[in-house]
Amino acid sequence: MSDVSLSAENNSASATSTKMNANPKVAVGYAFGEIGCQMSWYMINNYLTLFYTDIVGLSSVAISLIMVIARVWDAINDPMMGSIADRTNTRWGRFRPYLFFAPPFLAIFNILTFTIWPMTGLVKILVCLICYVGTGMAYTACSIAYQAMQNVIAVDSRVRMLLATCRNLGASVIGIILSIVAAPTLLKLSHPGVAAADAQGYFRFAIIISLVMLIPFWLCALLCKEKYTDVLHANKGKAEQLTFLSAMKEIAKNDQLLMVVLTVVLGTICVSGRMGLLTYYVIYVVGDFSHIPYFFTVMTVAQLVGSLSLPWGTNTFSKKGYLIILQLLMNAGFLAMFLLPQAGIPALLGISAVCGFCNSAQGICYGLVGDSLEYGDWKLGRRQEGVAASMLSFGVKIATAICGSIGVLLLAAVGYVPNAQQTEAARQGINAVVNLLPFVVGVISLIPMLFYKLTPEKIEEIRTDLENGVRAYEK
Repeated sequence: MSDVSLSAENNSASATSTKMNANPKVAVGYAFGEIGCQMSWYMINNYLTLFYTDIVGLSSVAISLIMVIARVWDAINDPMMGSIADRTNTRWGRFRPYLFFAPPFLAIFNILTFTIWPMTGLVKILVCLICYVGTGMAYTACSIAYQAMQNVIAVDSRVRMLLATCRNLGASVIGIILSIVAAPTLLKLSHPGVAAADAQGYFRFAIIISLVMLIPFWLCALLCKEKYTDVLHANKGKAEQLTFLSAMKEIAKNDQLLMVVLTVVLGTICVSGRMGLLTYYVIYVVGDFSHIPYFFTVMTVAQLVGSLSLPWGTNTFSKKGYLIILQLLMNAGFLAMFLLPQAGIPALLGISAVCGFCNSAQGICYGLVGDSLEYGDWKLGRRQEGVAASMLSFGVKIATAICGSIGVLLLAAVGYVPNAQQTEAARQGINAVVNLLPFVVGVISLIPMLFYKLTPEKIEEIRTDLENGVRAYEK
């Protein structure tokens, strides 16, 4: 295909994509994909460590070992899956098939992960590890395909930011629902009279949420068509079929994508790592198990409001600028939570609302990845949506590996004892692990953004060059 015809097709694609602002089907369909992801991730991120310590009875060392092995492998598996997806060609597209066929496997492993196995010692640890690794691999197949689809169902940067906003809205809506119903339902499904959820409650709830999770994944696959895959890859041909290692070397040349990945890694340690331990803070520092829904609901409702602000915020301050503003506000919230643990539940809920509002910044990162992908195509002459999406997921998995392994060890180090009244020193230690440490990491997470240079004007220039068949190395 000539550069002239490619330019014409790209111009047509760009014009058509802009009309997607008025197409609610695609926006809603894309939000459904995030709902499916979050229904799996919510239980893993917010309850798995608590399940391992208080229900399964694993030691902090065993949990740390499981988290390190499972999540490091998961992180390594992400670029592999991205490379596989980039080389997939079916009549449904490159990425949609995975949203049809991978979710059932994710549902099975979700249930197995929250199952109590009649084993002891090393065998029990090994079985827990296998179940968790299986969940991570199935989740990777779903999430990588879902993230990569954003870059082939739209080509305009603003439309991609709209899709990222819809993704955040989907995460917020299901987050609100799960925050309200998860803890009470866990108790309801447990044996009568227990003060906290037991093994029966976790297992039954895992079955319910895993089966329901299939519906939004399949709706996303049905409603979101890969309209621009052929256009965007029309002149690449066999030259784009890189091996996994070659793809990694090529991606490493995209300095702007690497800045985004670094920000995501540090931001995930800050946010997801904290969320994974927040139940300990709520139960043992400021309240009890019954207070968990209040904190989680306030945060997810505020995140929904924050997600609605993303189009305005990114248009007013730019994606980079609004991301920095939200991170600064979140850091202030973490510090306030650490300094004021005795302020009372209403005050702490108010601070949590600020933190939840700022959690919407994750949606900006997905928009930045789309822009970095354009930059990579312009600079290197290749489009690798699967590998680019996997790099973001890779960063998240590395961060959660660090949080999952170190977090539980830090709890043990400060004197946490499962299912017991905590000492004052232990309560202060839990507070520091949950709030002060994320504050420090949150400050550090701002550093990579200082080196991110893709302004709206630069992206517009890159998009114009791409539509005209011009690359940076040709200038």
